Amino acid sequence: MRTPSVAAATLACALVLSACAGEGGDGATGQQGGGGLSGSSATSASGSSGTSGAASPSSTSGATVTVDGADAGMLEAVRGVYGTSGFTGKATTGTWKGERVAVVAGGSDATLLVGPGSGSRATWQVVGGWWPSLKREPQLGTGPRHVIVIGTDARVGKPLKGTRADTLQLVGIDTRGGAGVLGLPRDIWAPMPKRGHAKLNAAYAYAGGAGQQQAVAAVTGIPVEGYVAVGFDGFAKIVDESGGLPMLVPKEVRLTGSDVVIPAGPQVLTGAQALAYARERKSLPDGDFGRSRHQGELVIAAAVKARLAGVGSVPGSMTIVSKYVDTNLSATQALTFAAAFYRVDPSRAGRQVATGSFGTSPDGQSIVIPDAKAKRTFAAFRSGRL
Repeated sequence: MRTPSVAAATLACALVLSACAGEGGDGATGQQGGGGLSGSSATSASGSSGTSGAASPSSTSGATVTVDGADAGMLEAVRGVYGTSGFTGKATTGTWKGERVAVVAGGSDATLLVGPGSGSRATWQVVGGWWPSLKREPQLGTGPRHVIVIGTDARVGKPLKGTRADTLQLVGIDTRGGAGVLGLPRDIWAPMPKRGHAKLNAAYAYAGGAGQQQAVAAVTGIPVEGYVAVGFDGFAKIVDESGGLPMLVPKEVRLTGSDVVIPAGPQVLTGAQALAYARERKSLPDGDFGRSRHQGELVIAAAVKARLAGVGSVPGSMTIVSKYVDTNLSATQALTFAAAFYRVDPSRAGRQVATGSFGTSPDGQSIVIPDAKAKRTFAAFRSGRL
């Protein structure tokens, strides 16, 4: 019998919810990062020499733009945002699959940038952000947006290719302050890319991340922008390198066939503990549905940690995550999607697990058939919000 797979839930630490990194590697330039990242302090760049001050925007006509940690190219890009309005802020940097990323934050403003040397870019390019000091609308992509976060059953030291994507969390944002996380049971009977029908978790093995993305879109009727997938070892390393995951565990969890025990109450989960919490199914009364609920709880815990860390933690967290994942998201897509969660109103965000009845496939497999409630949830989630 197959061992239940890892959840991709806390992969949201950087991609989805950008949970802060603990003491770890610095960003692409070795500058001081957010969320406690180590590295040498960079000099500040300013539109005129000798300008300094608290990290906050100013509306003084003709005022300078000062960004601690920015090089000349990044400063020029930020000055293009503010024009004659003054601004003082701080840059944090990182990488996503070899592409440089940065967040410049000051006051309530945040500017998102992708760096030189990435594709055809010769210098830093502003790709999104929000600027209440300028009374400008946020730019976080055209909503709604959905990304499928995948946990595969790849074991330590083994490639993701050819493994099953047994854990599926569809994360959405409407880019206007609403969001949602929808857990999808692995046994949903689904159309496969060019292969007829099979259980939903087979799509990754048959056709990789793009095939899994296609299968999820077919089942839910929701356009999916991209995917991020991780295996057992990568999942645990992401959690550990991010400094662990604080969460309130509602009930003690014992991983079947293991000595890993997670006590009830406030905990800071290690990578191994988070993996156990995400994997456990057999001891739960509602099986796969309960397991998907656990994964959603990890996402919420990551969200809380991220909000406390601040948007400046995003680049450092992206650096950690990108080392261990398979993805088709560009740096621009990943950065704007992750940062968008700092604009989410908690009262306009929800978490659900798709429900269904048990049935039998034509070839005799036990499967899940989405029920009327699940179909209503799919339709509602097209908006990017639950």
